[in-house]
Amino acid sequence: MDDRTYDRTREDLGNIVALEHVNLSHDNQQHAILFYVVGLGLTRDPYVVVGLDNMWVNVGRNQFHLPTRGKQLLRGRVGVVVPDLDAAMKRLERVAKPLAGTAFSFTRGAGFIDTTCPWGNRIRLHAPGEEFGTRTLGIPYVQFDVPPGAAPGIARFYERMIGVPASVETREGAPATAVIVGKSQRLFYRETDAEIPPYDGHHIQVYVADFSGPHAKLRERGLVFEESDAYQYRFKDLVDPDTGKVLFTIEHEVRSVTHPLYGRDLVNRNPDQTNLAYVRNADRFAGTY
Repeated sequence: MDDRTYDRTREDLGNIVALEHVNLSHDNQQHAILFYVVGLGLTRDPYVVVGLDNMWVNVGRNQFHLPTRGKQLLRGRVGVVVPDLDAAMKRLERVAKPLAGTAFSFTRGAGFIDTTCPWGNRIRLHAPGEEFGTRTLGIPYVQFDVPPGAAPGIARFYERMIGVPASVETREGAPATAVIVGKSQRLFYRETDAEIPPYDGHHIQVYVADFSGPHAKLRERGLVFEESDAYQYRFKDLVDPDTGKVLFTIEHEVRSVTHPLYGRDLVNRNPDQTNLAYVRNADRFAGTY
């Protein structure tokens, strides 16, 4: 018998198999195109939601959903891995003038670029690294700002109600819940003393393997607020299972892995390709998701 030993728990994902999209509405699709597609170098989905009232933007195997129906502000930040930070800086510089007068900004850090979208949402661009697995394009995490003392209860919520590994760690000098939501993907809930704006309806979407188990637990506590269809439901309040106290509010669009959109092939372009310096057979993104 092979006597090699491994820590098998390191490869456990838990019930959430993927964080797919972050939904943030806005009030100007031209500005959204300039920021997400031209500035960040991402790709508008060419097949689904192609009108003027919404836009899906592909980020490897992940997406931003961007309805044109008023400003929403995520209370925290979204992490995005891009293959080349130098190229990203040049793209962001090109959109600075047409986005003047909005909340758009960007600053280079050590191994990342902090950007702010035209409506104030914070998106940190990262270079590929071991903590993000093999992906060179994608959304590896979303980090939320939560009140002091909330992290342990949020960890208990995800472990007991959703069935995923969650722990409390120190992140950027403060306690934070770290929730495993897919291969090299995390949700972070970092405690802060800063004022947290009221919740405005933005949401995240996840796929789960055990679809009915969490639904029954959430429904028992009155936390399911939408029975969308056979493949999807929604909840938004994260409660401490021990006390019932609402610790944070963020809408979760929960889908089964039998959902028709699960595993859909997402088109991603090579943002360095241009008509003036065209390279044959280099239109598609050549990195890893």
